[in-house]
Amino acid sequence: MSNHERPLKSNEWVARQLLLKLTSGELSPGDKLPSVVDLAAEYGVGRSTIREAQSALKAKGLLDIRQGGGTYVKSPPEEPAFAQEAWLDRADSLLQLLEVRKVLETGCAGLAAKHRTDDDLAAMNATLREMEERLGDEAFGEQADVRLHEQLAKATHNPMLAELMKSLSERLHESMRDTRSLWFYAEHRSASRLLEEHRSIVSAVASRDEALAASLMERHLAKVEQVLREKTGIR
Repeated sequence: MSNHERPLKSNEWVARQLLLKLTSGELSPGDKLPSVVDLAAEYGVGRSTIREAQSALKAKGLLDIRQGGGTYVKSPPEEPAFAQEAWLDRADSLLQLLEVRKVLETGCAGLAAKHRTDDDLAAMNATLREMEERLGDEAFGEQADVRLHEQLAKATHNPMLAELMKSLSERLHESMRDTRSLWFYAEHRSASRLLEEHRSIVSAVASRDEALAASLMERHLAKVEQVLREKTGIR
């Protein structure tokens, strides 16, 4: 795995979340950021992690850190600052993988709702609990995200589908950072909102609602594809 595909460190993840607030307009030039203590609580990380993230954005000319006076948005974050993210370099291959995932995982979600066992459901719920307990740990979040999608495929009880997902596992790990980044950008929200979206899919599977499970999965992946196509101009 190359360097730009490695999991994000906590400070890098926080910096990205703050950048999303800037690019979405949630924070405007001149706005004062919440205190380091408040941000640490919001993202579930240490204060030093917040300071490192803010320093990285200061180096990009986006924040003004005033000694003893707080941190302020320095200038309008330009779209290219986000558009230069590494996932753009792999846009074609990522789109191809998303198309495969939409076809495969939408079907898997529906079949999982039809065939899942109590043990399958327990495994998925355990993953969801771990996701909740470790919100803010983006490296773990990426791994758990892949695991949950693999558990859904296993719950179809179709060995060929489970094997197809397993064969995609390495590619999923490589692309999950990009996929999650694009999802955050599409939603302008945090990992907690992404967790709720995963919960909704599992809830539909638990209720044996095949149509809803498939629809929620399709919507989940379509957001990412839409943003990627908009930002790259690929149709």
